Amino acid sequence: MYKDKVILVTGGTGSWGYELVSQLLTYNPKEIRILSRNESNQFTMKQEFNHHPKLHFIIGDIKEKDSLIHACQGVEYVFHLAALKHVPVCEDQPMEALKTNVIGTQNVIDAAIACHVKNVVYISTDKASNPSNFYGLSKAMGEKLIIHANTLNTETKFVCIRGGNVLGTNGSVIHVFKRQIQEQKKIGITDMKMTRFFLTVQEAIQLVFKAVSESVGGEIFVMKMPACKIIDLAEILIEKSGEDVDIEILGVRPGEKIHELLLSEYESTMTVVYDEEYFVILPSIYIEGVKEHYKDFNKVNIDEYNSGTILMTKAQIKQMLEEGGFIE
Repeated sequence: MYKDKVILVTGGTGSWGYELVSQLLTYNPKEIRILSRNESNQFTMKQEFNHHPKLHFIIGDIKEKDSLIHACQGVEYVFHLAALKHVPVCEDQPMEALKTNVIGTQNVIDAAIACHVKNVVYISTDKASNPSNFYGLSKAMGEKLIIHANTLNTETKFVCIRGGNVLGTNGSVIHVFKRQIQEQKKIGITDMKMTRFFLTVQEAIQLVFKAVSESVGGEIFVMKMPACKIIDLAEILIEKSGEDVDIEILGVRPGEKIHELLLSEYESTMTVVYDEEYFVILPSIYIEGVKEHYKDFNKVNIDEYNSGTILMTKAQIKQMLEEGGFIE
């Protein structure tokens, strides 16, 4: 699918980007362009990939449409990862989140259409479902823009994929907990009941490729992901560290939920079961061919899909952490 293709990855120097680029290289593409704002991260990534001849790094910002149009010349696939992702940052600086996550996404759409890109892939988040914070709102608006782009008179297909937390990404809870254990001998938990969806980055990228190859354009592919209590995750990391570590209850932060949603009650009325790995949310607006394509799929029989419904046991969490290389 990606053999001899030119691919652009926005925000490609993060954890998702590293794994996406690693897996894309196995398809032997013609070129992978990595656009991001951070020169130091690009330098580090170039070193990590041993100056791979198929990787081309571009300093650019998705808030600037001209940068994107330049980067999209001759591109067939765009993987749009660039975003402001941290909930507290987006709460404190909502205009910056709006400019990057919403206007930046529209710039990606416009550049892709102008450059006749074949396929644009938007990576969304569980926080976009019934959002309670500005980050979630901005990603939900990004989803709407991507879906609407499929109504335009263009040859570009726009695909939306929604997932939960990916284990071990930059700034993720595992890295935070491990650092707290090592440096402070204390872990901060916002609420003992809090749950989250988790998947390894390797598994997440495989599901992204599947959705890209099988989508029509205009639907939202929702990853089915295991979930766990954050306190259970913390206790396993403490146990494995062998340290005497205290647990401090901090209280829920502004905009934070006890349980995350991958599928809201409203969305479930428009959702079908795709297979064992995906739900598909059909668009609320008319997009030619989408609803017809899914007419024989079964409707979901749940009101919502939240992280507190079915929880992993501690043994299952431990296995997931071992497979991800986070504990031995």
